[in-house]
Amino acid sequence: MLQIVRDWVMRFNEGGPDGLVTRKAPGRGSTLNDEQRSRLAAVVEAGPIPAAQGVVRWRLADLAQWIRDEFALSVTRHTLGRELRGMGYRKLSARPRHRSQMPDDIPDFKKALPPVWRRSGGGSQ
Repeated sequence: MLQIVRDWVMRFNEGGPDGLVTRKAPGRGSTLNDEQRSRLAAVVEAGPIPAAQGVVRWRLADLAQWIRDEFALSVTRHTLGRELRGMGYRKLSARPRHRSQMPDDIPDFKKALPPVWRRSGGGSQ
């Protein structure tokens, strides 16, 4: 108990009343530095070269391998995903569409749907 009071006194002496506010721990720093992050962004923006990288779209595993080869750093897919989200990138997937789909017929089809297939109006059962 005495140590806690000493810690509070030290925090107050260093930062005044604001020093007593509990702050979030800073946590571990980023794995990549700014230069590495900018090179990674350039590679992501340019996209893979199928003949050179052997892939047609980037996956986290492919980018982790590129970082390992390029910077001699080992990063997990989870860490790399967190880095990319921090850089403003998001995973995008194409939504499949039937090749014969006619956009003009979609509203008519939705109007003609049987009531069983329609979504409920938000009421509970």
